[in-house]
Amino acid sequence: MKTSRILLTMAAALMAAGSYAQTVDEIVEKHVAALGGIDKIKAVNTLVIERSLAVQGMEIPNKTILVVGKSVRTESTVMGNSMVQVVSDSKGWMIRPTMMGGTGEPEDMPADQVKQQIASLDPFGGLVDYKEKGNQLELVGKEKLDKKDVFHLKLTTKDGQVMDQFVDANTFLVSKVKATMNGQEGEIDLSDYKEVNGVKIPNTMEIVNPQMGTMSFITNKVTVNEPVDEAIFKRPVK
Repeated sequence: MKTSRILLTMAAALMAAGSYAQTVDEIVEKHVAALGGIDKIKAVNTLVIERSLAVQGMEIPNKTILVVGKSVRTESTVMGNSMVQVVSDSKGWMIRPTMMGGTGEPEDMPADQVKQQIASLDPFGGLVDYKEKGNQLELVGKEKLDKKDVFHLKLTTKDGQVMDQFVDANTFLVSKVKATMNGQEGEIDLSDYKEVNGVKIPNTMEIVNPQMGTMSFITNKVTVNEPVDEAIFKRPVK
């Protein structure tokens, strides 16, 4: 009799675990569909995104050129000074104006910053194909966020980075991401998704960074699969 109870308990636990995993995968499946579907997502090879960045009372034009999974270049102009950040093939370099502590010449990007920038090589996020990417995903629960129902997912990437992702229970699009930035917790609010070439991209991003405060990005233009000259990712020789 005791053995039967143990077997029933074990069976119930296994069924619960299976149901739990299925719930996570169901959320991810609906999330992928909300973004446009896996075929549309995988058809995106390059993205060029032009944004306006509002930070500390300044409006800064910002342009990101991305070869999905390989290289990303971000260009900004601050008070007439050009700032460039590039990550390609897991290596990074940047150009900072003197007003931002740089020399105006190419320099190595710090390792922790390279790690953060590498995440941007995956523009649709770690939930898409999370198993194939070696990520782990846990459903923390269903919660309220800004008076809306969201699914709270904890994503652990294959290199150990942990992110809390909040998926809107109605749209199944990510509305907030929380992660540790330079040893301090930061968060990104995503909203106003727009469809471009069959895929959804957030038009507004608000980043709360412990060092920089709040930064708001408004998307002005998105171009999908525009040819990109990969020479722009090479570090200039002084």
